[in-house]
Amino acid sequence: MNKYELAVIVSAKVEDDVRTSTIEKVKALVTRFGGTITNVDEWGKKRLAYEIRKMREGFYYFIQFDSDADCPNEVESRIRIMDNVIRYLCVRQDS
Repeated sequence: MNKYELAVIVSAKVEDDVRTSTIEKVKALVTRFGGTITNVDEWGKKRLAYEIRKMREGFYYFIQFDSDADCPNEVESRIRIMDNVIRYLCVRQDS
């Protein structure tokens, strides 16, 4: 089992309940592919470093989880097609 951190930026233009359901879907994907979520850190609304899809702000979430090496690839391939997710990045944390 490896430790991973998934950073997800959700569009600031969506409603609170849509944003919450988007993050719940991401967490469900992690558990569906064999990951165990250890921590979810919500940073809230932040200004983006540069404009993405004509948006200047987004909601930042950091999800730490433990899983096998296959899980991050599967999760990223599903997150890639989510409309409300502006950017994402999954990195392996050193033990």
